[in-house]
Amino acid sequence: MARQRVVILGAAGRDFHNFNMLYRGREAFEVVAFTAAQIPNIAGRAYPSVLAGPSYPNGIPIVPEAELADLIRREQVVLAVLSYSDLPHLEVMHKASIALAAGATFVLPGPRETELKSVRPVVSICAVRTGAGKSPLTRFISRYLRSHGRRVAIVRHPMPYGDLVKQAVQRFATMEDLDRADCTIEEREEYEPHLREGAIVFAGVDYERILRAAEKEADIVLWDGGNNDLPFFHPDLHFVVADPHRAGHELSYHPGEANFRMADVIVISKTDSAPPEKVQQVEESAARANPRARVIRSALKVTVPDSSRLKGRKVLVVEDGPTLTHGGMAFGAATLVAEANGALIVDAQASAVGSLAEVYRQYPHLHRILPAMGYGDVQVHELEETIRRSDAELVLDGSPVDLKRIIHVPQPIVSVNYEFDDRDGRVAAELDEFLGQHPR
Repeated sequence: MARQRVVILGAAGRDFHNFNMLYRGREAFEVVAFTAAQIPNIAGRAYPSVLAGPSYPNGIPIVPEAELADLIRREQVVLAVLSYSDLPHLEVMHKASIALAAGATFVLPGPRETELKSVRPVVSICAVRTGAGKSPLTRFISRYLRSHGRRVAIVRHPMPYGDLVKQAVQRFATMEDLDRADCTIEEREEYEPHLREGAIVFAGVDYERILRAAEKEADIVLWDGGNNDLPFFHPDLHFVVADPHRAGHELSYHPGEANFRMADVIVISKTDSAPPEKVQQVEESAARANPRARVIRSALKVTVPDSSRLKGRKVLVVEDGPTLTHGGMAFGAATLVAEANGALIVDAQASAVGSLAEVYRQYPHLHRILPAMGYGDVQVHELEETIRRSDAELVLDGSPVDLKRIIHVPQPIVSVNYEFDDRDGRVAAELDEFLGQHPR
């Protein structure tokens, strides 16, 4: 019987996991290609044979998603499998229509087929959009569990942008581990804050192997989700963060809405800075879409050392890259700090070079603020050069990574810190109940 031919639409993360879970080693299917979107410099590579298995002696090519329709027709593809996240519902259906018009069936794999089961209790922290405030909540939960004597392994959603074979299973305990792995800025943004607090982080490509490695070091596995993707591990307690600055997005993005409907606990972040009516709108969405979920209001504590030096100074503001780009935000914590302290925000777009200049063309909602893009050495150099060329007196760094360790510019770099504020102690209460249900 002929094998069903499959193409997986991806962004170097969920796509590899879905292949490993659904198609690797299954003779009924042949994955002819991955397509690449969202992340630069992924197309033109291949998912290597050593990871794909003996049915793929030459690996699996990764091609631009723009070629999807031609690929489906040329390769007689039967199934087009969407395997990346943070997409408006309308865009999902455009992709489905392209696949259908070319003759393929469009597939959205569900949790039952793609979640791994752990022998340890799992707490997952996901979100409805990129930049909702998931990472500060994850750090809070990690600290809380460890302060109660539990060994925690944090497993981060994949970002394998380098050598996929070397990145199959990654374990990070120190900053030097990140250096040895030649991590990009995007990876460091997610790993560094955990490492600074003494936590261990696992990531990579093969999440079955990653999970088994993490289980050996942990009493509790903490799934640190990326974008607004679904968890790769079946959670015993599922937190989902919603952003009132983008009220309505909890019901209009994929798979964020699925997360919102699946959540055990919905945490509404940034309630200290969002308009009250937007906070209420998210609460009303939760009541309609997921009435069984516990809904918690929270805030972000934003601090900057010696904020008085910002007043009247020309400041270049750097924010988390994915939050500003496909996350759709035009500002972040550093922007709010700059405005609150009377800084004069310079226009980073005016000095942008190379691929960063292209970022502003691709994401026209961005103006003055500089996204901390760094998907490789060339882009890191362009980030550095963009800052150097500006007339800023200071750089206000709102990205989670410590830019001072990565780039060298004449302007002083001031880091903005933001931490989860469990205002009413309700997240702590959820964790206490969870610990009671899962004694050591």
